[in-house]
Amino acid sequence: MSDLLHVYALCVLVLCLKMFAISAYQGVFRLRLKAFTNPEDARFFDRATHGEELPQVTRAAKAWRNDLENIPLFFVLGGLCVALETSNVATRGMFCAFVIARVLHTLAYLARWQPWRTVAYGGGVACLFGLGGMLIWRLA
Repeated sequence: MSDLLHVYALCVLVLCLKMFAISAYQGVFRLRLKAFTNPEDARFFDRATHGEELPQVTRAAKAWRNDLENIPLFFVLGGLCVALETSNVATRGMFCAFVIARVLHTLAYLARWQPWRTVAYGGGVACLFGLGGMLIWRLA
């Protein structure tokens, strides 16, 4: 396995685990506070159905949706960088920086830290543009 593929695989794994952690975060709040919006869940736990989600669950869902707007682009661009063998050092740096930015974005989103959430988001987007630029350079 190439070094770049190894780093890419580790980054994909970390991002998948991070997204799983957001889902678990939502579940912990629902279970701890026994607040369920789905009637079948409320019935299973012998609770009344809640009309609205808990604020923590809603916030985590928004962070998760933001991941869905960014992480699939990383999967595609990163996979193409590995397949087309873009610059090893620069690509590895972009991969790692993207993962760090997305983890920080999630933490900042859940903790309501501004401007750090925006800074982390911008860093991740810059990495995506950087990966895209390297692909354009490689294909030209």
